Amino acid sequence: MLAIIGIVIVLGSVITGYAMGKGNFSILFQPAEVIIIFGAAIGGLVISSPGKALKVIVGHLGGIFADSHMSKAHYLELLLLMNAVFFKIKKEGLVAIESDIEDHPKSPLFQKYNNIMKDREVAEFICDTVRTMLSANYPAYELDNLMEVDLEANQHERLLPAHSISKIGDALPGLGIVAAVLGIVITMGYINESAEVLGHHIGAALVGTFFGVLACYGFVGPMGTKLEHHAQEREAYLRVIKTSLLAAYSTSFMVQFAVEAGRRAIPGDDRPSFAEVEEAIKKWKTKA
Repeated sequence: MLAIIGIVIVLGSVITGYAMGKGNFSILFQPAEVIIIFGAAIGGLVISSPGKALKVIVGHLGGIFADSHMSKAHYLELLLLMNAVFFKIKKEGLVAIESDIEDHPKSPLFQKYNNIMKDREVAEFICDTVRTMLSANYPAYELDNLMEVDLEANQHERLLPAHSISKIGDALPGLGIVAAVLGIVITMGYINESAEVLGHHIGAALVGTFFGVLACYGFVGPMGTKLEHHAQEREAYLRVIKTSLLAAYSTSFMVQFAVEAGRRAIPGDDRPSFAEVEEAIKKWKTKA
């Protein structure tokens, strides 16, 4: 929703300013310029992207118009799941959690947390890490390194759409110049015409530069930044899981400490207070 509002503000500001200067709107209608600029930009994206990367980019384009994927409620649900997992391990031992992580979609422990069950990456990150804990008595720093490798690999893929869109944006002013040069080439064919005709064709040619620069700084560049914010937000969410799991593992599953470590890793206004987490855990204990 905010992305749409931003687009309206950009267009409204440009159109209003042009109208205040008594600009001729008909001269801005140059479909040939649009085809040259944006067709070449899409072609450049196809050239620069392997098939798998292109599929990832297209799959993430909808995120441009999506609001924040995370909220305090999402983080609170995550902390409650961490609490449930650690509580069971502390009470019954690591082996007791094996059946839950081997088939987590059917696990009664996981089924209570809908947002996490819908998120395959999050559920697998938790289960794979706990499975690693079960397999051998690794030092805490080795488990830390292992989770960091996982986070970095996934973050690389999440940032791919943002970087690709940003590079397209960077290319648009140059492609606008290409369109403008072609317009000047066409204008040279009218060199013997009147000043009015020449002025019309030169203005039409310069529209290409206008479109390229506006698209870069008003739309495509900010869209790439939006996708980057989403990727960073996602990484922050996974790092909460990492912090909580590592705290639990290094303290022999001190439940309250591990959950609090995860809470403190939550950024900004999305972090629930200590009292909110404590109250949510109390409610969980009454239902357990």
